[in-house]
Amino acid sequence: MLQTPRPISVVRALRTHAVVLGATVAVLWAAFAVDEILGGSLLRFGVVPRSADGLRGILLAPFLHANFNHLAANTIPLLVLGWLVMLRDPRHFLLVALTATVTGGLAAWTLGAPNTVHIGASGVVFGFFGFLVFAGWYARSFASIMLSIAVILLWGGIVVGVIPGEAGISWQEHLGGFVGGALSARWFARPAAAPRRVSLP
Repeated sequence: MLQTPRPISVVRALRTHAVVLGATVAVLWAAFAVDEILGGSLLRFGVVPRSADGLRGILLAPFLHANFNHLAANTIPLLVLGWLVMLRDPRHFLLVALTATVTGGLAAWTLGAPNTVHIGASGVVFGFFGFLVFAGWYARSFASIMLSIAVILLWGGIVVGVIPGEAGISWQEHLGGFVGGALSARWFARPAAAPRRVSLP
């Protein structure tokens, strides 16, 4: 006799969200603390445009922040938007974060100004934002559309961060992260492949 799988309880889901987000933020703040102890010497491991050594920064940059205000400014939207991503599906959090990290880092490495270093988790934040904005469009479900509209109304102002503007702000990483989030939304919306039909001889 087949048993219907039990739905995951709300408490269990919230606990999962809290653990994942808490661990993520703890790693960011721990990295910042270590860098402060070392006098900021880790910041050189960020993305350095069109430099072979700078390629390592694609994966390392999200863990590096220039100062307390920089880290705090990324922590709050990371928590809120990250939680909304997991609200859709907890499995999407890491995959969207990794995609945005790579696309944001590559954009900074390719488009960044010479002799600059790009650091910070803002590419991941913009990846979450891009994912949430486009998830409703691709999923075409009422809940997803409502979530996308809410994100746009509450956080839509950050989209100006993908436009060249204030000096010292990596709009390249923001743009790349946003594109990575949009691509992730498209990928996760792809319908599952139909099972193959087996023909008997």
